[in-house]
Amino acid sequence: MPFSNRYHPATHHSRLGTEFYDVVQAARFPTHILRYRNDDVSPRIGLDTLDDEEWVRHFGHFDPLPGSLPQPLALRYHGHQFRAYNPDLGDGRGFLFAQLMDAVDGRLLDIGTKGSGTTPWSRGGDGRLTLKGGVREILASEQLDALGVRTSRTLSVIETGENLHRGDEPSPTRSCVLARLSHSHIRIGTFQRLVALQDTASLGDLVTYVIETYYPHLAHEADPAAALYDAATTRIAEMTAQWMAAGFVHGVLNTDNINLTGESFDYGPWRFVPTFNPTFTAAYFDHSGLYAYGRQPEAMMWNVARLGECLISLSSLENIQSIFDDFWDRYERFLDISVILRLGLKEISRKSSRSLRTDLFSFMEESQIGFEFPFFDWYGGRKSQKRALSGPRANFYAQDSFRTLQDWIMQHEPAPGIALSHPYFQGAGPHMMPVETVENLWQPIATADDWSALHDAMRQIASMKSALALRPDTATP
Repeated sequence: MPFSNRYHPATHHSRLGTEFYDVVQAARFPTHILRYRNDDVSPRIGLDTLDDEEWVRHFGHFDPLPGSLPQPLALRYHGHQFRAYNPDLGDGRGFLFAQLMDAVDGRLLDIGTKGSGTTPWSRGGDGRLTLKGGVREILASEQLDALGVRTSRTLSVIETGENLHRGDEPSPTRSCVLARLSHSHIRIGTFQRLVALQDTASLGDLVTYVIETYYPHLAHEADPAAALYDAATTRIAEMTAQWMAAGFVHGVLNTDNINLTGESFDYGPWRFVPTFNPTFTAAYFDHSGLYAYGRQPEAMMWNVARLGECLISLSSLENIQSIFDDFWDRYERFLDISVILRLGLKEISRKSSRSLRTDLFSFMEESQIGFEFPFFDWYGGRKSQKRALSGPRANFYAQDSFRTLQDWIMQHEPAPGIALSHPYFQGAGPHMMPVETVENLWQPIATADDWSALHDAMRQIASMKSALALRPDTATP
């Protein structure tokens, strides 16, 4: 079946030249069982007309998409991992497979992979992805998208019939190959590698490429490097705020996992906090809590500083420093906005948004009410007052500590378009994704190849997304 008229291939990344990537081949897999295709996003890039056989040919065998990249590209980068510099990174079990233009907003989209085989950067790994890892990435990316977080989207998961051995889950375990959509796979670590190699010419080329491709409104700035740093810092600050408002813990906030468009991706040991707990960690190996929920803003500020260091040679210390010094104010402003959006309210003033957010988080931490419940119970503010005060968590809202917060909520008008008649709000509580839910979804897949629980979860996420209708792109591009 032909591609739809929304199919617009691109080859932007090849303009950078071979200094930035290695041409590679996908692994050959014993079998290909299509387990997931994202029919929510595929129409935007003209792939919705593919039948399942054609889909598997492109995202399991990796036959090139017509007019896009002729061969997969394993991208080169370095990075700080738990703040220790590692020059031996790069795409070790994934590659950039294709680039397409979004027919809705005109932006470039990458199709990247995970579990697609070894590359020159595999460092002794097998280049594979467990099926459970693929399922977890579906759940993380779709839940975050529904909650208004700017994120990559899982496009495809295909089971590949290999038995993998991993130290952190029962083995042997099933394998898969995943494809994801993201606006960029250029990382902070991409810049760090060029600085480490003292390749100033390529660093300048990279700045030019990123501006032309992702921030074209900066094309005529007198100081391109500083302008790019300013724009990327804004996007990263906003993404961080969206995580915090969603109660999300990424788990591995290394510089190779932070891209220049400020878009969350690469979900490994992620978690959603059950209750407001700044010390909650996602990764079992994060013994010091470096990337704990409450330390994520600090971690991202540290990462932004590393990007700034890379750009000083193309700008000036003074210009880069002044932008960096503004990170925290930008983050807090976006956090206030994100909380207001999540509550379905209209902003009155910056001061009121700040007071509402701080009082809300204080109440959540003190009461230990489940993180998602206040956002669900009080969505739309005064429109939900009766529902919240007579609902299953009314005892929390009768506490003295809630009174001031309730006053703040009631002062705000509901945002336009709030529809509490949506079926999502007729239930007793929100759709949540704690680790127990993830494990319960995986268990029937692992033991009986029963995917019904996952399909039910995806329907619930879609319902939540429809009800909330949050838009993750609130920053000035």
